[in-house]
Amino acid sequence: MKLSLCRPKYYRVKKGQTLSAVAKAFGLPPRILAVENALKEELFEGQILTIPPCEGNLYTVQGGESKTLLCGSAENFEKKNKTACLYIGQTVVL
Repeated sequence: MKLSLCRPKYYRVKKGQTLSAVAKAFGLPPRILAVENALKEELFEGQILTIPPCEGNLYTVQGGESKTLLCGSAENFEKKNKTACLYIGQTVVL
């Protein structure tokens, strides 16, 4: 039997919530949530966000790691994480 996380497709932002807090609640890096919703400014109460499906595990990048080491190739890293950037302390999807 395989268990899977049931994740809503949409989420209404509550008063005082930040992008980081919402992303963490759904097991996503903030960057993925921001890109998916074309966010250019801070969240506001009542805003409806699309919660994208996320396949993989969250990981915090350490020194000396590369996109290829983390995801098999730079292209795979960029597709999963919706960014070409990689830096120490970044939360990424593996």
